[in-house]
Amino acid sequence: MKPASLCVAALCLCAGALAQPVHRPAVGSLQRLEGLVSRHVDARPVDVWLPAGYSLAKRYSVLYMHDGQMLFDASQTWNKQAWQVDVTVQRLIDEGRIPDTLVVAVWNAGPLRHSEYFPQKFLPFVTEPLRSQFIAQRLQGQPRADAYLRFLVEELKPHIDRHYPTRPEREHTFVVGSSMGGLVSIYAMNEYPQVFGGAAGLSTHWVGGAQPNAALPLAAFNYLRDHLADPATHRLYMDHGTLGLDAGYAPYQRFVDEIVRDRGYTATSSLSRVFEGTGHDETSWAQRLDVPLLFLMGRR
Repeated sequence: MKPASLCVAALCLCAGALAQPVHRPAVGSLQRLEGLVSRHVDARPVDVWLPAGYSLAKRYSVLYMHDGQMLFDASQTWNKQAWQVDVTVQRLIDEGRIPDTLVVAVWNAGPLRHSEYFPQKFLPFVTEPLRSQFIAQRLQGQPRADAYLRFLVEELKPHIDRHYPTRPEREHTFVVGSSMGGLVSIYAMNEYPQVFGGAAGLSTHWVGGAQPNAALPLAAFNYLRDHLADPATHRLYMDHGTLGLDAGYAPYQRFVDEIVRDRGYTATSSLSRVFEGTGHDETSWAQRLDVPLLFLMGRR
């Protein structure tokens, strides 16, 4: 990218961030990143949650989370629900059950969310003409997940590690999301196993598209068969509920669980849970967020 283009990109990214209100957490504080330039993705806000008692004298594990606009402040979300990440993370820190932790909340890109969150390397396992139709109709004509991950790994994480007192090592860096965000979280760990030591997919959308189908889950299975991160050095959490969209996830998740076991994951490196009577929404994910966080980050 030429220098003039960099200046334009910086202005666009800042303008995009400033156009959105900074959410108000119930505990701790949020900082909106300013001036972060990306060569890979369109502008979007990125917020960093700091726990109560944040200090430059401490070192912090880092939790990267997708759909950042849905994480903290229900008064600002489209459905008036939020993950209440600040409440859960602060409680677990205060109880001494997880280490001091920062949360990096990456907002989704609206119409490009599906394109950025659908794992790009699933696509070679989808046969034509379905692959081309899916890209045109669901991915806005272009898969963008690999570019999104390059933004996270090559641009955002180095920025966070330079400006905050983090523990930058893999074993202190985690990625979490739900639905399509669950897909891209698991994908991120497998594509960058040297960066992310664990991933959690809540209500992971193995279906891949709008309707139940065989081709997209099969593509996911084929990718996972060959690309799961080393179970000796990584932790993988997955779950789903039983209502709404989650009601159709069970057969796909059971097959993924078999692949994970075949790859050598055990009860200490992988956990798959079913939450009866819960649906596909932020309230449900908020109610069980402590489960994946304790599995990924809990003191052992």
